[in-house]
Amino acid sequence: MTTDHVLDDLTDGILTITLNRPDRRNAMSPEMIERLGDLLERADTDPAVRVVVLTGAGRAFCSGGDVQQFDADGGEGGGASEVDPAAVAEQLRHQERTVGRLHALRVPVVAALPGAAAGAGLGLALAADLRIGTPRTVVATAFASIALSGDFGVAWLLERLVGPAVARELMFLNPRLDGQACRDLGLLNRIVPEEELAARTRELAEQLAAGSAGTLASIKRNLLEAPTQTLSESMAAEVPRHKACGLTADHVEAARAFVEKRPPVFAR
Repeated sequence: MTTDHVLDDLTDGILTITLNRPDRRNAMSPEMIERLGDLLERADTDPAVRVVVLTGAGRAFCSGGDVQQFDADGGEGGGASEVDPAAVAEQLRHQERTVGRLHALRVPVVAALPGAAAGAGLGLALAADLRIGTPRTVVATAFASIALSGDFGVAWLLERLVGPAVARELMFLNPRLDGQACRDLGLLNRIVPEEELAARTRELAEQLAAGSAGTLASIKRNLLEAPTQTLSESMAAEVPRHKACGLTADHVEAARAFVEKRPPVFAR
């Protein structure tokens, strides 16, 4: 699907995906969700993609579901009196193709937050590996304020990033967290001046893109699996990957570069 609700650019191994409904603070639309899913599927299979940057056009990252549309439709359920199993299945498909794929993508994902990330939009941001924002970045769970319990993996992701006590506070009370508060909680990895966000995000993405793609994929797999494993299970899984990396041309080049005191140049 093609739509102007999502823009994309692949340059030097960096796939930049821009959510593009600035007039609605990049609120999700069916077209946006489908196109984002298509692009993430491409990122997971195209060897030309070495890192993904996800951001929003204008002064927001993504405000989540389109509440104006909910109002026009008589609620998210469109005025229905019972839960539609087909609607449940369709939303699960949307979530797996977006948040689910972002979380498990083979390449590193950087979310750049120029402004608000709320509701389902927060789920997109939390599913990234790294998040960079500015002092005017604002994060809110938002669900309770519109009498919804939450979707797009926000509860699961929050609990793993900030712990159960803070996750409950954020979900129940819906405080608006500014950039510094997000940094203090670990929801942002970096805060940069607003006017430097694009350049500093690009700098971070270039650093990741210059790395060994196979090594970063193995590191990410270790990190994804570790929370559900015992220490022994984690070590048993990581050692074969570590040994496999040790057989690669990238490893040989990195060892030689270390000895020669120069930056390594990895295969593209």
